[in-house]
This record gives sequence, C-alpha cells and structure tokens, in this order.
Amino acid sequence: MNKNCLAKLSLVICILTFMSSGIFAGTLGLDSSKKEKAKKEKKEKAKKEELSADGPYVMYEPDGRVRIVSVDLKGHIRDTVYAALPKGFALQVVDHKGRHTFEVELHPVKRPAWHYRQPDKVFVMSDPHGKLDCVVSLLRGNKVIDRELRWNFGKNHLVVIGDIFDRGKDVPQIFWLFYKLEQEAAKAGGRVSFLLGNHEPLVLANDLRYTKGKYKALAEKLGMEYPRLFGPNTELGRWLGTRNTMQTIGHDLYVHAGLGREFYDRNLSIPTVNEEMSRALFMSKKERKALSPLTAFLYGNSGPIWYRGLVRKDEKYHPLPKDSLQLVMKRYKAEHIIVGHTIFKDISTFYGGKVIGVNVDNEENRKKKRGRALLIDRNRYFVVGDKGIKRKL
Repeated sequence: MNKNCLAKLSLVICILTFMSSGIFAGTLGLDSSKKEKAKKEKKEKAKKEELSADGPYVMYEPDGRVRIVSVDLKGHIRDTVYAALPKGFALQVVDHKGRHTFEVELHPVKRPAWHYRQPDKVFVMSDPHGKLDCVVSLLRGNKVIDRELRWNFGKNHLVVIGDIFDRGKDVPQIFWLFYKLEQEAAKAGGRVSFLLGNHEPLVLANDLRYTKGKYKALAEKLGMEYPRLFGPNTELGRWLGTRNTMQTIGHDLYVHAGLGREFYDRNLSIPTVNEEMSRALFMSKKERKALSPLTAFLYGNSGPIWYRGLVRKDEKYHPLPKDSLQLVMKRYKAEHIIVGHTIFKDISTFYGGKVIGVNVDNEENRKKKRGRALLIDRNRYFVVGDKGIKRKL
C-alpha cells in the first residue's frame, strides 16, 4: 500500500474514532440525563407519599406489652407501648381527611358460623378498597348505620364480600369500622360478616403492587415490612385470621370471586375451605403452594377468591356450564350465589338471576348515582344506591 493510501486510511480511522467517541459521549450524557430524571421522579414520588391519618395498629409484643401505632391528621406518627391496656380503653379512629371519627373497643374474636338463618333483611356490598367515605355514605344512606357510625340495622345482617386492602387511603379505618359494627350488631341480635377477598392474601403475602405509597412509607419509617402491621400477633390480624371465605345465609351462598367445575370436583365442605384458607393466610405465595395441593388450589386462579367463570364468558376464565352450576348449587343448598371481585358498571345478574355480581366502582357509581349494593328484603332482591332502593333486581 503506498503512502497516499496509508495517509487516507489513517484519516478515515481518525474521523471514525472521533465520531464514535462523540456518539459514546453523547450516549453517556443521555444515560446520565435519564438517571437524573429518574432520581427527580423518585423524589417527587416520595413527596406525594407523605403520611396521612392512618391506623391505629395494635401489636402484641412477646413479653405481653401492647404497642399501638397510628398517624394523626398532621402526618405525625404516634407510637405508644403499654404494659397492659387501661380498663375501658378505646381506640380513636379517624379517616385520612378528618371527615369521620369513631371509637373502637377491643373485643374477643372467633370464627363466625358458616351458615346463618335468613333474617328479614340482608345488606350486601363488596370491594370497598380503602375508601371509607364511600362505605359510610352507602351504609348511612341505607340506614345500616346512623350519623355517628353506630349499628342501626337491628337483627338484620350486613355482608361485605372481601377486599378492604389496597387502592384507597383508609384501609385500617374500614377494618376497624366493620370490627366495631360486628360487636354492636351482635348486641342488637344482628350480624356483620366480612369474607376474605383476594387482596387480603395478596397484602399479607407482601404483594404490594396495588398498595398506596403512604402505607409503605409508614412501614419503612417503622423499620418493618407492611404486612407485619396486620400479622397474627396484631388485633386486626387475629380478626382477619378468623374470617370465612365462604358462607351461606338462608339459601344464598356468598363468596368473593366464584366457584368453578374444578372446585366442585374436589367435593369440599364450606368449613374445610374456611379453615384451609385461614391456615395459609399469613404465608408467602411460595409457602402456600408448598403447604398442600389443596391450599395451592384454593389460593390459585380456579380457587374461590380468584375464579371469574361465573360472571365472565371468555374461554380463558373457564366459564361454568349451566348444568355444572346446578350441581354446585345443589351441593351447597343454594338458590343464589352472590359474588364480588369482578367489577361491573352496576349490580348485575347471570344465569337467569341465579348468580349476582355486586362489585362496582365505588367512587364512580356514587358520583353517577348508580347501583352500589344489594338489599335482600324478605326474599325480594333490590339494587340500592347511596340514598336507598333504586330498583328491583
């Protein structure tokens, strides 16, 4: 190769090297810019996740002491440890905006019965998802509670078909409201039934994909994982650990998501399902799968807290054939199966009215004055809104 060619080749190599180094430097600059932007977004997100009124969380220490943690309306954490709770002690509960306040006295918890007689009225709602204001407006508007959030439904029955956790900013406050109403209802000869949904096991297994940042921020400040605030050594954890997954009232069967053919083929009794679900409630997803094939099934997509085939007809949901529905209803002596989980624009029916879906968008339906819940009044079924009965189902 002659000198001219070598010179030209050297020039080309120099130009290419310069260009590639410039591109590389530009890429570095771009990466650096992305990192700075990510840091900025993280800081802004942290600001948005400031604490608001939360709790209280009642935790029982191994040495017998009781630790109570709450967040006040100014976002300040209150962390108090008692050697023993004073006589007549009551928890002070307030929602994140200070709109609703009430007191809660702790009481013994035990598993409710899996079957109850049909009272004059049953009020059925589902999936409140941390939105206390929507719960209060619905229960007040239908005279289930009074202005002071006290039980006002006499010897009747309130059923909540799962999913208090996630999405909203008043999760523990809603738990405490139903915990309180349960005791008040019992004194009046009535009942409150909260059934497990799919979000209770999600959060207790530390799956926080739908959990508001304020809860994670509180747990971080306390130096613990969020599920510990609801663990088996807490008051709300003890209560959750004794909640049913399936329940019958009269000739109606209540379950969060639904029951499919796989469920039927296992020939399970309702008490067996309830006990097995509770046994694994505070376990991780991996531990549940390893515990037993039955537990793995109950917590899986075809189990009672996830199965959508009673209300969705897409093949991927494995819809239940009509003849199989008859078999399920015959086994559990049910005339209706009432579910939450799958969200609809309004209270909806399936299989000629034999299956009733009561999960709606709480905020949207409240705003647009659509159906919010189901009222069973002496075996007549009504759709209700925030101001009482809207129409016959």
